[in-house]
Amino acid sequence: MMYANLIYFLVVIFLYSTNIPPAKPSFSQWLTLVFTAAAALLFARLSARLFAGSQEGSSSRYFAAEKKLTLVAIALYAFFIYGLDLKYYLHPLSLGDHLPVLENFAGLILFFLLLTIMWVQGRSAYEAVFHQRYSPVGFVLSNIKANLPIVLPWLVLSAVFDLLALLPWPGFQELLTSSWGDLILFGVFIVFLALFFPPLVRRLWGCKPVPPGPLRDHIESFCRQQGFHSEILYWPLFEGQVLTAAVMGIVPRFRYLMITPALAATLDWEELDSVLAHEIGHVKKLHLVLYVLLFLGFSLIAGVLVEPLPYLLLGSDLFYQLIAFLEIGPDTFLAVFGGVVLLAFMLIYFRFVFGYFIRNFERQADLWVFHAQGTARPLIRAFEKIARLSGDIRDEKNWHHFGIGERIDFLERCENDRSCITRHNRKVLLSLVVYFVSIAICLMIVPKLDPASLASGYETRYAEAVLTSKLKEEPKNSMLLQMLGDLLQKKAMEKKAIAAYEKALKNDPMNGELCNNLAWLLLTARDTSLRNPERALTLARTAVLIREKGYILDTLALAYFANGLIEEAVATELKALRLDPDHAAYYRRQLEKFGKRLTSNHPEKMK
Repeated sequence: MMYANLIYFLVVIFLYSTNIPPAKPSFSQWLTLVFTAAAALLFARLSARLFAGSQEGSSSRYFAAEKKLTLVAIALYAFFIYGLDLKYYLHPLSLGDHLPVLENFAGLILFFLLLTIMWVQGRSAYEAVFHQRYSPVGFVLSNIKANLPIVLPWLVLSAVFDLLALLPWPGFQELLTSSWGDLILFGVFIVFLALFFPPLVRRLWGCKPVPPGPLRDHIESFCRQQGFHSEILYWPLFEGQVLTAAVMGIVPRFRYLMITPALAATLDWEELDSVLAHEIGHVKKLHLVLYVLLFLGFSLIAGVLVEPLPYLLLGSDLFYQLIAFLEIGPDTFLAVFGGVVLLAFMLIYFRFVFGYFIRNFERQADLWVFHAQGTARPLIRAFEKIARLSGDIRDEKNWHHFGIGERIDFLERCENDRSCITRHNRKVLLSLVVYFVSIAICLMIVPKLDPASLASGYETRYAEAVLTSKLKEEPKNSMLLQMLGDLLQKKAMEKKAIAAYEKALKNDPMNGELCNNLAWLLLTARDTSLRNPERALTLARTAVLIREKGYILDTLALAYFANGLIEEAVATELKALRLDPDHAAYYRRQLEKFGKRLTSNHPEKMK
């Protein structure tokens, strides 16, 4: 459950963080409120229906309903943020972007409110399954406390970053924005995880020390034999009825070994020792530290991909095909598509990369039982009991743990062939080396890439998409049509450029620039079938009457030349030369070209 909830909250945080509040919301304040209330009411009814079917079932049916409803809550949250623009109303909480953590906290509260609707509807089912009694408020608070540790690190890191950014020390601000700044923040994050996070989670989860007695004496004795030190706590996870254990805390002084009462009551001493050996194995193999580094790895990779990603999208044919198909503005689609790609990367990373490592870390922790007890038989018996008493889950699999059956099979193979232990440890070590080398290569290569070179020529293509999108909103905007025609002409899409210019001229027939640009294209089109010297001459004359400039006179001169009026072409080009001496070299080349035709047509003029 904890790993699944981690993914859920990562998605929620990502959805909120990547959304940019609009300058104006899509709906009025009251209409937004009506839509939000209606969606919440529908979600409440759906929650009541799904939980009603789990009251007579096992805990697995309850958790299955909770999982489905959590996914619905995430989809509803995305609708609130992106469809109803609720971030627009929360954005003022950032105090002018000085403390974004306040806005982020409000966004998180919004998701917790959706979960609260689910928990209120699920209270009766929970009480029936776990045989406990809760008030509605008490049940909601217990669930908030259970999930709060997942988001606390993000909130703390955000708060630290915002507060440090407010310090009036220019030198320190430069340090924060440098490459060392990330290391400083990561160091603060590690200190929080090591010193403050475990005691805080202990309080939130209501963990209590295992009281003095045979059980505590036995656990302490076993831990001493393994050279392991930590506080030993009862973990009241789902009323303590779940058969599980965990270890939390990097620093021994703030480390906790947690077992549920149900587990302690179910296993014999030898089986309990094997489960404890598994948790001790996590510490001995430095898995708790490696979890933090795996999170850091994601942050580093995502950080270096943020800059080149938009350029990769802008250079992709798929990007422009989707814009045309969906009829959406390219700027909006770029933000959404970029967010979706990053979200997909995050899900793939945690589902497959992070999932791969934690599965193999769990297996590596299982193997510590051979070091602690010399055999895996007690752990195998413990797994068989846990699988049977948890609802015959022996063959169930998930993304973050090998199934209990798979773990048992592997332990039996290792029991018969101890070389499997060495091979698995070597596999984990090699995987970590490959991972960290890949991260290092990525950090060295990607920042040195020139992002613009990844999508050469994207500027023209993107500008065309923007203009096309805006023209759908303002189809009679002659300026936009002219800009589109200019871009299409630059891309040698001459037929479409002529069509854009013609449409613009219908809306603005006395636009000198338009007349000039269309005339030039009708004179110089690479596709000779598109040339029309007679129409070009009319347009060029009109352009000169409206605006007499050197380059417009040059177009008229070329139009005269194309229509065989050589003397007029020469006279017009000379006038352009006088008006625009800065481009004299070009005009002289044109005069030379016209002069050659004039000489060939009238050789007596050379005498």
